[in-house]
Amino acid sequence: MFKSFLYFILLSTAITYGQSEFKFENNKKKIVIPFTLINNLVFVPLNLNGEELTFLLDTGVEETVILSIDETQDLKLHNVETIKLRGLGSNEAVDGYKSSNNRVELNGFVDTKHELYIILDQEFNFSAQIGIPVNGILGYHFFKNHLVEIDYQHKKVIIYREKSAKLSNKLRRRFHKDSISIELSKPYLITEIEQNENIIKSKLLLDTGNSDAIWLFSNKQKKIAPPIKNIEDYLGRGFSGNVYGKRGRIQSFKFGNKTFENPIVTFPDSTSLKSVNFVPGRLGSIGGEVISRFNVFFDYKEQAIYTSPNHKINEPFSFNMSGIDVEHAGLEWGTETIQERSSGIKVYTNKDTSYEPNFKIKFSLKPIFKIFNVRIASEAEKAGLKKGDKIIRINGTHAHNLSIERINKLLKEEDGRTILFEIERDGKNLKIRFPLKNIL
Repeated sequence: MFKSFLYFILLSTAITYGQSEFKFENNKKKIVIPFTLINNLVFVPLNLNGEELTFLLDTGVEETVILSIDETQDLKLHNVETIKLRGLGSNEAVDGYKSSNNRVELNGFVDTKHELYIILDQEFNFSAQIGIPVNGILGYHFFKNHLVEIDYQHKKVIIYREKSAKLSNKLRRRFHKDSISIELSKPYLITEIEQNENIIKSKLLLDTGNSDAIWLFSNKQKKIAPPIKNIEDYLGRGFSGNVYGKRGRIQSFKFGNKTFENPIVTFPDSTSLKSVNFVPGRLGSIGGEVISRFNVFFDYKEQAIYTSPNHKINEPFSFNMSGIDVEHAGLEWGTETIQERSSGIKVYTNKDTSYEPNFKIKFSLKPIFKIFNVRIASEAEKAGLKKGDKIIRINGTHAHNLSIERINKLLKEEDGRTILFEIERDGKNLKIRFPLKNIL
């Protein structure tokens, strides 16, 4: 349920593109970048001025943004100046920085004059909600001059130097083509949604940085509104604090050559959208929960998108039925027993006999998970889970052996399934049991 709420407005400086441009560093026809897929989001390895970092690949933002740097990382930025930023959820400005003439590289795809923005407020560091260190967000400039394929099935991004005849033939035979518009450096698609028996032509942002399926903005004229059957839910973090909205199902939604029945749609609170600079006619967004069901080509220069369904195409649209959101809260020392043929250790009993145990104890750093949000009236809240609870076990599996993505899957799996949480609160261990309940 993550969204990077970084639709920011620069208040004290104008955007200057200069000669910034990604180019091929070698003579290769294409560049392949493996990525990590978490909660429908694409995370790519990126080298910034010689430092190895991890960035979210996000078609929903224009500028490159740095959100967090580990204390052990020695990142050097060039031509830094102070600016003011304003964004989603607030009319108040926050401090930030602009840096230009930086070298950014992704496996031979290089920009030597890259401009980026730095937000030091750790409230916007979403690494804890993802479960891996995420240093920033890479947007429009990555896509603007080259054909870019996101192969969600094989978890690789491919950048093509040019559209060859062979590639054009592949796209024509195996992929569905839709026209898009690039407005304010972001891609938009006009498609159809069906709600309350109304077929509505909708202009939607193609947003790989949004893990949800679809966002719709309430619009009386277009007869778009949250369905009667809905839940209030946490959506993410804005400049003024947490952002909430409603989730419910609409009748259908069309993307590519596929019509999706009864998808889950998010309706963000209108008060959180006041400072967002929307393009004319926009009614919402298409997020990673939909886009990741396809292998996708983005062609910004020709204003087109090509889609081909992958192995996820028929998966049901599910949601977190527990009502809790979990974050990675650091590391702690854990132990595990490792079997060995001989430990070299002799243990003596009170009968003066000895044996050699065939195991040893290994100490290692393990993840800590905590609950950072509990949805009002959810099954988790009714059962007694609270914000700040440290998760020890889920259904008998120690949290040390889980990931945020695995936890989120457990909380979506099966309507009626009972979940047993063992948590630590105020120095005491508690066991809390509750059912997953599909209320949408």
